[in-house]
Amino acid sequence: MKAIKNIASVQEAGESRRLQPGGYVCRYSSVEDVASKEYLFMEYDIAEGEFAGYYTDLAERFGFWGGKCCRSYKEKALPMFKRMCSAVTKSNPGFIFDGNEHADEKTLVGKLVGLVLGEEEYTGNDGSTKTRLYVVREMSVDDIRAGKFKVPELKKLAAPTSAIPADLVSIPDGTPDEVPF
Repeated sequence: MKAIKNIASVQEAGESRRLQPGGYVCRYSSVEDVASKEYLFMEYDIAEGEFAGYYTDLAERFGFWGGKCCRSYKEKALPMFKRMCSAVTKSNPGFIFDGNEHADEKTLVGKLVGLVLGEEEYTGNDGSTKTRLYVVREMSVDDIRAGKFKVPELKKLAAPTSAIPADLVSIPDGTPDEVPF
């Protein structure tokens, strides 16, 4: 092993805190319009409470920004997009973002929003089942602070289905006990 110089000045690793599903007052740190696919790609960080700066800390330690979400403004997704617009407008007095006259996505950077984070399962690169947080919905920061939100149950992966058709699995009546293959 090589000698580690200045190890006395290195801070020991402590218990890492893990963000849990729940309601959080957040601040958008980056917003990009992906016009070709009609959605906003947004990065956020926790702005208040025990986990304030959580994603900034994560990025500094691991080079990974975990607070990300997309909000589509395609026709079918407009009700959810409007909910996001309303939540940001209610959370920032005097600010208006309506996707119409006030639709410059860059003005969202630095704005507060209440986010309800849920947890979902996914299949990792190694094939194992893992969990991650995702944005369930946007709300006003006042509703988050007042606890007026519901955290959904863990969203589980669908159980795998058999790729073998049922008629190939069952042995028809009258077939000898031993199959010749």
